[in-house]
Amino acid sequence: MLLGLLKIILLFFVPLYAVIMSLRNWFFDIGIFKAKKIDAKVISIGNITLGGSGKTPLVIYILNLLKSVDIKAGVLSRGYGRKTKGYLLVSDGENILQLVENCGDEIYHTVLECKVPAAVCENRVEGANKLLKDANIDYLVLDDAFQHRWINRDLNLVIFEQQFLKENKFLQHSLLPAGFLRESFKSLERADAIIINRKFSLSEEIPSDYRKFLENKLIFQAYYKAVTFADVRKNENYHIEDFRGQKSLIISGIANPFSFLTALKNLNIDCTNQLIFKDHQNYTLEEVQKIRKLFYSTNSYSVITTEKDAVKLTNFSKELDDIDIYYLKIQMCFDNEKEFKDFVLKK
Repeated sequence: MLLGLLKIILLFFVPLYAVIMSLRNWFFDIGIFKAKKIDAKVISIGNITLGGSGKTPLVIYILNLLKSVDIKAGVLSRGYGRKTKGYLLVSDGENILQLVENCGDEIYHTVLECKVPAAVCENRVEGANKLLKDANIDYLVLDDAFQHRWINRDLNLVIFEQQFLKENKFLQHSLLPAGFLRESFKSLERADAIIINRKFSLSEEIPSDYRKFLENKLIFQAYYKAVTFADVRKNENYHIEDFRGQKSLIISGIANPFSFLTALKNLNIDCTNQLIFKDHQNYTLEEVQKIRKLFYSTNSYSVITTEKDAVKLTNFSKELDDIDIYYLKIQMCFDNEKEFKDFVLKK
């Protein structure tokens, strides 16, 4: 009730936010604000909504695609949720040089999966130029950069969660600060392609309210595939079949746990016992003790969490050494995979 009232109050500030964003984009469009060109090809991956659309899995997909054709690529992120400021080289392509709390869970997860040069920096232009000096790369993938227009990009990809488009709730589909939209749907004119991520759900038609914004745009359908369960401490992989019917304690600290829970239910895992934290949860001993207490009080067989949470929970291996804790390893796939790969590589 209180949250709903607050959202209604915040609606009065939406027009001001809309004007600021419109002026900012207009200044870029007419050249008052100028995007800087850097000495590398740039692929931007972003969205126009707050969190949970699948940017990190898409970044991993693109980086692995570039690596598969021997393109030297790196990734730059703001490092949301980190405890540091300024430029940090996260990986030289071989070794991870930072702790997860210093660089953020998303970039840490990315370099674990891809083993590419990576850095974080709030100032994308500064970060890009420093990363190019620190690493031998020809392509730079910008994570969560659709609104960060200060760097010229060669390919602009925007990803949507299908669930967000399907729900069509007024407050949710309002601009910030009341809703979840960073920009209006009209800003999709800047995108080279749109990816609709259905995650673990079935494909559905794009609601008619949004089709007009996607006209004349290349649209690709993406989804998640559950690959395996991995032991958080030992990093050993286990067959998904081994977990079917299991009563587990589910731990999540991501923006929208709906698809994660859907995936586990589809795998016939008992998700009755859950501990849901806020997005980018920075785990402390207090949260770890909550996990331990709930695990034993519910007589759970194991703890199951997400990949992003797993990279932070590894810091508490000693505190969790008597608990079997696993994360669900997922992979992004495309309905029209060859067409998408050809589009990215040709572009």
